[in-house]
Amino acid sequence: MRARLFGALFAVIALVGCNDSALPPGGTYQALSGVVLDAATSQPVSGAVVTVDTVLTATTDAQGKFSFAQVPVGEVDYVVTVPNGSYKASPGHAHLAPDKPLALTVTVSH
Repeated sequence: MRARLFGALFAVIALVGCNDSALPPGGTYQALSGVVLDAATSQPVSGAVVTVDTVLTATTDAQGKFSFAQVPVGEVDYVVTVPNGSYKASPGHAHLAPDKPLALTVTVSH
């Protein structure tokens, strides 16, 4: 019984000792939004699927807009695909800062 109490006390002290306020907060997120446009006409592309870091997906609305409420900050990769295959897009890369949301304009071509 005494050994368990001593072990629990040691674990609590070790965890308190690890609390360093100089460390960055874990799990920092930021908003990411944008618009997908036809490169030739600058018209919005609706129904395009925007994928961020191969995990998060959003579909553009009638105005070509998409948004993500919470994306982990740092370097992000994104790709846009149009289900009917009429457009081609190159993968993109951006930096999402913890202090402000990011807005992208992505162009796709025929």
